[in-house]
Parts: sequence; C-alpha cells; structure tokens
Amino acid sequence: MEVSHKNFVGANPKFVLSALSQFSPKDMIALVDEHNIEWQQRELGQLFCKGSARQIIDMLLALMGRFGVVVKTNVEVRSIGKRDNGFFVASAKENITCSSLVVACGAKSIPKMGASNFGYKIGEQFDLNIFATRPGLVPLTFDPDFLARTAPLAGIGIKAKVTHKKTSFTEALLFTHRGLSGPAILQISSYWREGDEIKIDLLPDINSFEQLKEARNTHAKQDVLTFLSTIFPKRVAQMVIGENGGKMGDMSNKKLQAIAEAINNWRIKPTGSEGYRTAEVTLGGIDTKQLNPKTLEVKNVPGLYFIGEVVDVTGWLGGYNFQWAWSSGFAAGQSA
Repeated sequence: MEVSHKNFVGANPKFVLSALSQFSPKDMIALVDEHNIEWQQRELGQLFCKGSARQIIDMLLALMGRFGVVVKTNVEVRSIGKRDNGFFVASAKENITCSSLVVACGAKSIPKMGASNFGYKIGEQFDLNIFATRPGLVPLTFDPDFLARTAPLAGIGIKAKVTHKKTSFTEALLFTHRGLSGPAILQISSYWREGDEIKIDLLPDINSFEQLKEARNTHAKQDVLTFLSTIFPKRVAQMVIGENGGKMGDMSNKKLQAIAEAINNWRIKPTGSEGYRTAEVTLGGIDTKQLNPKTLEVKNVPGLYFIGEVVDVTGWLGGYNFQWAWSSGFAAGQSA
C-alpha cells in the first residue's frame, strides 16, 4: 500500500510526488471502503477487489452522478481549439465549449480497446514537447535459436531475478512460444532498450556452484538431472544442464561451473517486444517539465491539463498506473 517516485519510470519520476500526496493509496482505499467494496492484499503489497473490477467502475460512475457529471459516449472528437475564454471541442454531433480541458485519453497500449495517439496530437497542437513512446510492461521476444532452445519450456513459470543494468525484479517468469513473459519480464521491459541484454538468475540468492559442489559429495550416485529436477521443473533442469549431464560424483568443477552460470547468470539479448498489442502501458509522452506538478496544468496554456498515461509517467506492475490515474486526476480536478 506504499508508493513512491521509485515505483515510476520517466524523465523525472519525482514529478509524481505532489499528486500522490494529494490523493494517496490510503485515500483510494478509504473511498473503496466507503462504497463497501471488499478488497484483499496479495503478494508485493498489491491490492485487488475480492469481487469484480466492475465494482470500481460502478463506484466512479456513482460518484460522477453525485456531482452531476454528464457522460457522453460514442462521440468522436474531431478537433480541439483554444479561445479567449477557454476551449472548444468539435465532434460530428456537436461542439462543446469549456473553460478547462483535461486530456485523459490514455496512450497507445492495447489498441483493440480504443487506445490511440490522440492525446499526443493535442500536445503537438499546443507545441508541447513529447518524449518518444514505446511499449512497457510487455512480453519480450527473441531470435529463432533462443525459441528453439526454450520451446519445450512453453507454459512453465518459475520465480526468477531479472536484471537490466542496475535495475532488478524478483518475481515470476513465464516461458512462452514467443519468448519470455510473466511479472519479472514485464517489469524489466519498461527499462530494457533495443540492443541491451538482460540477466536472469533462476535461483535468486543461492550460489548454485557451491550447492552443486556439495551435492557432488552428498548425492554422488545421483544423476545431475535427477538432482536439479528436485529444484526446477524437469524441462528447465534439462535446459540449464545442456551437454553437461552425468552422475554427480563424476562432475568436474568446470562442468558444475557451466551449469551454475546457466542458473545464476543467464545472459540473453531480446530482439524486441510484443509491442502495443499486448503492452499494458506506454512509456514516454507529454514532457512533465511543461506541467505544474501540483495541478497537471500546462504552464503556458492556462486551463489545459494532461493526466494519466498520456504524460511521461509510467508505473510498475501492480496497480501503480491506476494510482497515478487516480492521483493525477484528483490533482487536476481540484484545479480545473
């Protein structure tokens, strides 16, 4: 239930602090409790509704109704413009004028749900700097050789530590037919850049070389595959052993070191990601330098606000992007 700027990615992660202080996770929980929505805390402090996420939508709609918010759906906005007394929003059906305009239309991730670059176009219209976008919290893809090696592992999930430079996440890793997925991979994908390698430790916090040397003495007659299959799923054990099979008692230090490297220091280079089609978030967006951190208002365009994913703020997996949506929306709503 704790959140800080360290849980976010962007040119200036500390930008989130003011909005988070105005509407914190505790404030959101209080709101949920007020509406009698039951929730539970799972691993890593993540919170989930015990029922359906639809309960949150219904709560927000109820709040909008309480404050007289008019919701218009199936309206395609064709253009937006600035006037002396505010803004106008033009659609095929009608033109709407307003004193304040809050852009909360998300970004490019999962286009089948309606995601687009419309928010960035509005930013460009008002000459705002926009950082290049890329998919985040997304499965990573690999070359044919890697896929051939890991094909037998598709569908297997194990706990692993995945590292990119100085950033690491220890969570579940999932082997797929297209590459690697699971929370650990999704998290690191927000830091990974094309051409970079990542390191995977399949047995975090354990020195596999020392463990294998000890097993050589205590399980000398046991096959190395049999021993490692007590630690990993058998197909994962087969992959890390490679061509270094045999009885534990016959294993040289060189062979044990090779296996240990495959376990604790597996270095691989993704070829790409599955893209916006499956990405949970979009990295990049409206440069936060141009926004007031207390209100999310554009500094040189009074009355214009950008909130949520369209801004260069991307949270970790586990509800941080929802919290940014709540907090940035609250901050803008207090001012608009």
